[in-house]
Amino acid sequence: MMYGWSGWGMWLIGPLMMVAIVWLVVWLVRDTAGSTAQAKSPPASRGVLEERFARGEINQDEYVERLATLERR
Repeated sequence: MMYGWSGWGMWLIGPLMMVAIVWLVVWLVRDTAGSTAQAKSPPASRGVLEERFARGEINQDEYVERLATLERR
């Protein structure tokens, strides 16, 4: 008589499938969260520099010099 998934096969395959599903979900969430966070927002220091230049607090020479310093880091 064949028991199919209700016999010993389910005892072994069931937990392995659950571990594989959990691993896949964790991998997808970490990969998706990392790539979207880096792609959408510029570094905070560059944003502050752009705002100061837009408000006229610093001139173009200062902006270019400080931007070059930030990009070297």
